[in-house]
Amino acid sequence: MAARDRFHEAVKLALQKENWVITDDPLRLETGGAKFEIDLGAERLLAAERAGEKIAVEIKTFLGDSPITDYHAALGQFLNYRLALEIKEPDRQLYLAVPVAVHEAFFQREFLQISVERHQVNRIVYDPVNEVIVQWIN
Repeated sequence: MAARDRFHEAVKLALQKENWVITDDPLRLETGGAKFEIDLGAERLLAAERAGEKIAVEIKTFLGDSPITDYHAALGQFLNYRLALEIKEPDRQLYLAVPVAVHEAFFQREFLQISVERHQVNRIVYDPVNEVIVQWIN
């Protein structure tokens, strides 16, 4: 199994362990003549009398030769996906799923911290080995 597929399945299982129901794999959107496929769509009931919480998750491995190049691509996707969701599914919150090792090393750099804050990149930090979510960052 390719690393991307392993990471995809790890995030999917981690979400399910936190009682998220995977509703779309992938989540397909079409708006303004553009088609998008976000890795996962999920929802969970917050309380019996309230509507559920909905999320979309773009899973990244950062296994390329250059983490900054991987980040550039991930950020571009994230911004476009967020816009598409604002248009088509405004009640769905977008997250970028990042492996814990990448978050602890790469995402602690000052530039990355400024960038994710400036661009309001919600993140899910996941452990691909234990298939759990380590942290939710809004």
